[in-house]
Parts: sequence; structure tokens; C-alpha cells
Amino acid sequence: MARLNVNGRTREVEAAPDTPLLWVLREQIGLTGTKYGCGIAQCGACSVHINGALQRSCSIPLSSVKATDRIVTIEGLSARGDHPVQRAWLALDVPQCGYCQTGQIMAAAALLKSKPKPTDADIDAAMTNICRCGTYSRIRAAIHTAAGNTSASAAGKKA
Repeated sequence: MARLNVNGRTREVEAAPDTPLLWVLREQIGLTGTKYGCGIAQCGACSVHINGALQRSCSIPLSSVKATDRIVTIEGLSARGDHPVQRAWLALDVPQCGYCQTGQIMAAAALLKSKPKPTDADIDAAMTNICRCGTYSRIRAAIHTAAGNTSASAAGKKA
């Protein structure tokens, strides 16, 4: 039995120690907003925050997560779905297929926490998640919007 702090709630789960955190979140806890993409920590669809840091949950074995670690999934980012990044995503109609977007939003939220007014270079360095639909210009514009960089977000909307 493992004890996890997920979205501010203590959860007890029963899974093998080498089970990826992604599958514990989705299958044992029922938080399906975190997506499976590649299974090798390359695409970012499974991104969550652990103790405030962006992590790819498909490559984290359950045994490496402590009961004191604070795990935040897309469901826990904002109680009402009104985090500034989520609002910007909606306002700029960022998703096309939407599959990668929860991971993208988690990555953008982590970026803005560490750099509240990111430059395009900051965004390029931090946003390593893959979007097969190629909505990168809208992702960049939404990050600028969430950061309050109005001139940068207006320029991004035209892209």
C-alpha cells in the first residue's frame, strides 16, 4: 500500500513499486486528465507537478514518490478550471485535437511560476512538450496572455 498526496488529498493505492505514476493516477485514482503519449518521457502528455516542479509521470516509478511529495495533476491546477493559463487557452482557442493540451497547460503553468513574464526564448526553452497538430504559435500566444504580456500575445495571435 502506498500513500500519495494528490491535488491536496491523501490517497492510498495498491500497485507494484515499479508501476509508473501515470498509471497510478489514471487507473487507481481515476484522474484521467493526465494522458499517456509515448511512455518514455519524451512527449510531455503525462506532465504533472511534483513539489512544484514539472515532471513526466510516465517515467516515475511509484516507489520513488514519497507520501510527503505534493503531486498536482491538471484536475488539481485550479478548483474551477480558471487558472490564468486555462483561461488563456480558452480565450485563444489553443487546442486543435486537444490530446497534448493538459500536459502543455501543466508545462506552461510551471514556466509562469518560475518566470512570470517569459520571453519567447524562455517559452521555447521550457515548452518541450510535443503537439502533433502544431499549435505552437497559439501555445506561445496563450502563455504571453496568461503572463499579461499583451503586446507579445497580440503579436502571437496573428501567427
